[in-house]
Amino acid sequence: MSVRNRFGTAAAIALMTTVGAVLLSACGPEAADSGPTAAPGGSGSGSAAPAPAAGASGGPSGGPSGSGSPTPGGKEVNGTSAANHLTISTGTRTVALNGTTVDFGTVVRDLTWSPDGRKAAFIDGNGDLVTANPDGGGKATLARNPGGETWSHPTWLRAAPQPGDTSGAEGLERFNTIVFASAKGGTLRLERVPAGTPGATPEVLTPHSSEGGNENLPQPPQTGNTWASAGGRHGGIAYANTPAGEVYLYDDYIRPNARDMGKGSQPALSPDGEQLVFVRSVNGHDHLFTRSTQSDRKTEKDLTPSAATDYTEPAWSPDGRTIAARTPDGVSTLPADGSAAPTPVSTVKGLPAYRP
Repeated sequence: MSVRNRFGTAAAIALMTTVGAVLLSACGPEAADSGPTAAPGGSGSGSAAPAPAAGASGGPSGGPSGSGSPTPGGKEVNGTSAANHLTISTGTRTVALNGTTVDFGTVVRDLTWSPDGRKAAFIDGNGDLVTANPDGGGKATLARNPGGETWSHPTWLRAAPQPGDTSGAEGLERFNTIVFASAKGGTLRLERVPAGTPGATPEVLTPHSSEGGNENLPQPPQTGNTWASAGGRHGGIAYANTPAGEVYLYDDYIRPNARDMGKGSQPALSPDGEQLVFVRSVNGHDHLFTRSTQSDRKTEKDLTPSAATDYTEPAWSPDGRTIAARTPDGVSTLPADGSAAPTPVSTVKGLPAYRP
């Protein structure tokens, strides 16, 4: 079984806009925020998945009704809690986080989090790129879809000053951007907009290779690029090229350079930028593989060698020790070092993400 196509049709998007869910918590995650929380991410498939289950009292199990988070030692509700940072979006209005659900007031697809966890970015019911607070408020439209395009899978690209860097805050501001995939007329490209400038016009991200200052290297494909995932402190982005079935790693911080990382799809770059997890089909199922991002370390590890189901759409925990993945039955997690088999943690069928 191959990896699912993440770009929904117009009819599917229309279906999503009709799906709503009630806010189960009287106070948002910010009000109950004793630490980083987790929110459900959009599936991007256009199908409406059921909202996460609440406890019998109408609130998270083990906590007071409408508290927004379980009490200390309380039971996690469908896999999300303040402790594990896990979030799951399903393409509906509701986002599951902190053991409850939050109504964002619009369809939320492909939800991701800013590096500090204070903002969420997602594609809304109009197909626009939007940011919001964790409680669904404070929404800002960063870029409006011009029509005839399908946007998906945003990721927050940041870079921190490095030794010897003299570019200052202004130079680094170009790395405070959101990169996303755009499909138009059958052509896939990566685009980006400034993270703090509502109403911006997206520009095409053009990966190229210049390793060692050599501009004559074979250049990576400019179209067919999708599923970007940023990580690390160097402005690094992993992305997939659909026609080639390859995963690439692009570093645009000091010397722009794109490297082919091998066969796969749906890559996710670890928070420290040192590891890559991606999806590859093996014996009829989608497996999760990891490898180092270092160019001299090409050994891959199959984290799911005995997979009897599909593991797709992986995401790293903030500490880099755990990977969450979507399955046909919900979401499972496993140690990033492959020391244990995946464990089902949620029956919510959607895109997993972690809020730092």
